[in-house]
Amino acid sequence: MRQLILSLMAASAGLIAQPCIAQMPDPIDGVEVQTQAGTLLGSRADGVLVFRGVPYAAPPVGDNRWRPPQPVEPWKGVRAATAHEAPCTQPVDTDTMVANFGGVNGAQSEDCLYLTITAPENAQGAPVLVWFHGGAFFLGAGSLGSYDGTANAKRGVVTVSVNYRLGALANFVHPALDAQNPQEPKGNYALQDSVAVLEWVRDNIAAFGGDPEQVTIAGQSAGGGIVTNLLSIPSAKGLFDKAIVQSGSLLLPDRPRAQAQGMAIEALETIGIGADATADDLRGISAQTFAASEPLRAGFFFTPDDSFKPTSTIAALRAGEEIDVPLLVGSNQGEGGFRGARTFASLAGDEGAPAFLYRFDHTPAFREGEWTKGPIHSAELMFTFDSIDQSSWGGERADAADRALASTVNECWVAFVKMAPGARSFECGAGFEWQPYREGGDVALIETGGLRMAPADGLPDGPEQEEAASP
Repeated sequence: MRQLILSLMAASAGLIAQPCIAQMPDPIDGVEVQTQAGTLLGSRADGVLVFRGVPYAAPPVGDNRWRPPQPVEPWKGVRAATAHEAPCTQPVDTDTMVANFGGVNGAQSEDCLYLTITAPENAQGAPVLVWFHGGAFFLGAGSLGSYDGTANAKRGVVTVSVNYRLGALANFVHPALDAQNPQEPKGNYALQDSVAVLEWVRDNIAAFGGDPEQVTIAGQSAGGGIVTNLLSIPSAKGLFDKAIVQSGSLLLPDRPRAQAQGMAIEALETIGIGADATADDLRGISAQTFAASEPLRAGFFFTPDDSFKPTSTIAALRAGEEIDVPLLVGSNQGEGGFRGARTFASLAGDEGAPAFLYRFDHTPAFREGEWTKGPIHSAELMFTFDSIDQSSWGGERADAADRALASTVNECWVAFVKMAPGARSFECGAGFEWQPYREGGDVALIETGGLRMAPADGLPDGPEQEEAASP
């Protein structure tokens, strides 16, 4: 009997243990890098190094909520950087398998100021692309598959993809916070995070093979809005030398501070927080509560601050006082925004550094039944990153034409990142020469067969305008 029991126990243990063994991931091929805060352990695969969940600032929680990003606390030993940390707090579907409109599902956290770094193995002095994700300023994450930096790395570029604070935890001003830390800038915490990222890149990216003197900032939608605003923030000057804005020009004036405070007070009343709330009261509200509240979740936009954000980028452009670097800007055929992109290119390229204008016109064959008016918002991402197989938009449904164009477009984006200082044009895509835009000039049309220059004037702002112009 004892032998039978032992046999059954052994069999049961085998049944339990075997599935666990089968589900274990393969061991990583680890690689260590020394940063100012400590040693990181990343992974190596096919000549590409990836470091996930890299902290660039202290967690913005507790007393650090609604304060400028604080320095990372140095750690002892080797810190694993082989898995992504949770995205910033945002509204998600109760079904954890369903992504929100920013591409995020599952757990999130207010402790979210982390980077993903993808670099060529053995790189030295490689140009750097710092990527700010989209998501209407209250959704999204830098770790999504569409932003995979592998193709960039294989072309010799280090990619740094960023999480920045979202919603009311990012864009929020309130009278109760004014008296605390009076020497610190108030509001615009996502932008303050963005400057902190660029400072981190300046101080650490050489350890990953990157050149801190060759940094391009780039973003799409809300991330493009981050880039747009960085062009007029004094503390960002000298931290980057080129800029890419995809479907997110957002050349808007800042929201007056008093108006933003009033909007915050009114929104807080919907969750039972009165106008007399103290700073401790506000910091006692859970991050999830902000994300769940429709009046609060999106935040209250960018606000003026004399010490950090003394002007808007549209005002700086009109005065000729923006941070003058080469700019690549455009939009997709099936969305609005081309007129804004053209205005941006005209203002940025009127003197000094050149501006390059594009419109993305390729609709994948598997999307033709849905995108009847052309490629929609975000459609260009898996092409600019050449990330079809990592993106939820592509994968097996993509055909040879999609893959060929993705390779070409990624080559052109990388060519801009690598463009020599002082250059007025650059080549990519089997001999295509991308010329800068001046008012009344040409745009680069990105079509199924590749890129071509064409007159920009007369192109509609988006599909609605195109329909209105039709007979």
